[in-house]
Amino acid sequence: MNNKHNLALAEKFEQKPLIETSMLPEVGASQWHAFLTLGFDKTTRGTVLKTCDHKGPLYVQKPFYPEGRDTAHVYLLHPPGGLVSGDRLTITANLSQNTHVLITTPGAGRVYRARKDKTLQHQITQLNVAENSLMEWLPQETILYPNAHTRLENRIELADNAKFIGWEITCFGLPANKEDFGEGHAEQGFQIRQNGRLKMRERLVIDDSSRAVFSAKAGLDGKPINGLMIAGPFDLKEPSNSVNHDELIDSLRQHCTQHGSLSGVSLVGEYILVRSLHHDSEQVKELFIQCWRDIRPALMNKESNEPRIWST
Repeated sequence: MNNKHNLALAEKFEQKPLIETSMLPEVGASQWHAFLTLGFDKTTRGTVLKTCDHKGPLYVQKPFYPEGRDTAHVYLLHPPGGLVSGDRLTITANLSQNTHVLITTPGAGRVYRARKDKTLQHQITQLNVAENSLMEWLPQETILYPNAHTRLENRIELADNAKFIGWEITCFGLPANKEDFGEGHAEQGFQIRQNGRLKMRERLVIDDSSRAVFSAKAGLDGKPINGLMIAGPFDLKEPSNSVNHDELIDSLRQHCTQHGSLSGVSLVGEYILVRSLHHDSEQVKELFIQCWRDIRPALMNKESNEPRIWST
């Protein structure tokens, strides 16, 4: 496979490819500068993985089609299981017009304790979604070990009539071992642009100067699991006859109320946001799946079809 399709689509979105192989620095065996670039296209066989270029320990399995050939379910694999000091992972998915891709992971991601030099542990996820395409980014939770030093970035570029559902569930520390994130540095970003215009930006920074956010009522309220789900854009000016946005938001809020966690739903511009704080990442994922079952048919006109890996 080659990367011509991926490079062309990146140019279409007016941005340079995030990584060129020749620019990757030489690193030792204990760290990885790795990338995975996926290109999806619509053919007579439906949505297909047209190109796959990678360096380092990032792979995908052959796509699954539990919903039929128009929707590709893709499992992202990272055999080392987590980031160590000096790691830099870049994941890019380029969706051409009229494609539908759901990407998830078979297990939790991990960011391990940093070495003494606190070299950054960095992951970038770049999702480029062309006209009339649907992108679902639904990974399992990410565990930040005490004293990790990490930056996790999600960048989504949407074209006209492209739709997106995504979430991130973060566990700060190892609560089962009674180890909190009392030391370490974490930066998280979630950014969505449509036709080059910024539509949504979320950013969280945890360091020595902001660690009080863990206990603050206006922060994480003493809960180690922080979840954020974003879906949109919804057409609020001309909603379809089948979608009542007020009823959808009421239903999502009812899920949050019944869940028992500190959770809530808000409408920000054309995007619905669901936030949840909890002591158990599985409970947050369960809430987000419930919300996804309601959001998906309303936004994408497709009933929910859970990836099989979630049941194993």
